[in-house]
Order: sequence, then structure tokens, then C-alpha cells
Amino acid sequence: QVQLVESGGGLVQAGDSLRLSCAASGRTFSTKAMGWFRQAPGKERVFVAAISSSGRDTFYADSVKGRFTISRDNAGTTLYLQMNTLKPEDTAVYYCAASAWATITATQSWYNYWGQGTQVTVSS
Repeated sequence: QVQLVESGGGLVQAGDSLRLSCAASGRTFSTKAMGWFRQAPGKERVFVAAISSSGRDTFYADSVKGRFTISRDNAGTTLYLQMNTLKPEDTAVYYCAASAWATITATQSWYNYWGQGTQVTVSS
């Protein structure tokens, strides 16, 4: 059974940092691109960041560019999202996902494995 399990969420103040992790079990995703998405209350789930299978290419939503960093381990079993200078508008449930392809994409339909999400709440 393939599973993606996120961890590292929590309640922080504006300006703080958090590091999210996503552990893969059941298989590795070393040949697949992976990404982070988020869903704020009452809103649709949106793209946050993606990383290619090699880890050399990354892509970010404009809203997080310069503050968030996506990375992955070489074995393809863990995905990370380092979030700095957090803002109240970053409050959301954060999901990790594994793509069916090696190249990065912001398109949700290209991702065929999803975690259950981890809550991040940023107070002002």
C-alpha cells in the first residue's frame, strides 16, 4: 500500500518558520516529481511548490517564492518544505503529492498520490 504521510504542521506566529516533511511508504518516488499544495478554509486547493525527480529543478507559487524551499532526499522517500517568514495568509492544510511524471508541474491532475494533509496555522 502506497502512503504519503505529512508531518511538521502546527500553530506559529507570523514571522516564524516551520519545516514540513512527507514520508513515502510502500514505494519510493525517486523517478517522480513531487509537490506541495495547500487548502485554506473555504477555498480550493492550490499549488505551492514542486521539485523534479532529480531535485535539480524547483518551481514555486508567486505567493511563497523567496520564503519557502522545497527539497527531497536522494532515496526519494522524503519530501520537505521549509517555510520561513510565515504570514497569516499561509494558514492552510498542506498536502504533499507525487506526480506520475519526472518533470515538475503545478497541475494537480498530474499528481496521482496524495497525503492526508497537515494543518499549518499562523497567528498575527
